[in-house]
Amino acid sequence: MLKLGPYTLPNPYILAPMAGVSERPFRVIAFRLGAALCPTELVSAQGLMRQNQRTLKYLRYDPHVEKPYSLQIFGGEPEAMAQAAQVGKAAGAQVIDINMGCPVKKVVRNGAGSGLLCDVPRAAAIVRAIREATGLPVTCKIRSGWDARTLNYLQVAEALQEAGCAGLALHPRTREQGYSGQANWAHIADLKRHFPELPIMGNGDVKTVADAHRMLDSTGCDFVMIGRGALGNPWLFRELSGGPPATPEERCELVLEHARAHAEFVGDALGAVRSFRRHLAWYAHGLKGAAHFRSEVNGLDSPQAVEDSVRRFFAGADTDPTAPLEEPEVDYRAALG
Repeated sequence: MLKLGPYTLPNPYILAPMAGVSERPFRVIAFRLGAALCPTELVSAQGLMRQNQRTLKYLRYDPHVEKPYSLQIFGGEPEAMAQAAQVGKAAGAQVIDINMGCPVKKVVRNGAGSGLLCDVPRAAAIVRAIREATGLPVTCKIRSGWDARTLNYLQVAEALQEAGCAGLALHPRTREQGYSGQANWAHIADLKRHFPELPIMGNGDVKTVADAHRMLDSTGCDFVMIGRGALGNPWLFRELSGGPPATPEERCELVLEHARAHAEFVGDALGAVRSFRRHLAWYAHGLKGAAHFRSEVNGLDSPQAVEDSVRRFFAGADTDPTAPLEEPEVDYRAALG
């Protein structure tokens, strides 16, 4: 039985929380295609605590689809994080996830994200404060350590477990690595060996069905958290449960559905078109003519023009068997988590 706190999840496949990606529209799509859990993108605790209207918009979710609703927050102070978690609970959050892995400088310099790996007592205090303030299950996402000389994921895990952490996701790269190099899955296996009772989510370099199965088999982790492998391919969650890949017609209709939901979520036509361009680049990856399509949509500025272009391209686009898993022209770095 796959348990995370009080919740039983239907399968071991989780969408990773990614900035600018794990918004309500994409989470809903991933859930409907079979993801067992889809945490939000990282949301500022300070913004929630201060009731910043732009930050509060990130709390929007679909209560009919997002079950359970997991809210990821970031910050460096236990009191502020506890207050932010209370705001999230009032908005409907059922799980609070703490980002302790983001390597971005503007997050780290405030003692948040992977900066918490350098202050283990404070990281544990945050978990404890949120649990006491909300009564909700608290999960955390960490990295292997700050750099290759300070691989302290076991020390961090021990402190978080003692503080009451209900589940732990490990991205087995260091903060120094960022998203470069190869994720060291041996760290995930090591973590599970040392903490057999703690639900462990493995994350990093899972791009295919075979990758996900290999991670489960080789590390013994309880869940596989999929980030960039799901960009432009949310059908991966369906395939992981034995379902078929997307047909061209299905791909076209889902891209259109996502674009409309994204426009409604953003609330500004031009802003929505511009921010959806990266999704279109990801959806087009691996299809013949993708480079031309990306060039075309990058010059469009109206929802209708985008819809027309999407219909022309995706309705008949064939798979390009020569396409690499990631293209240098496509910016996967935008999906931070």
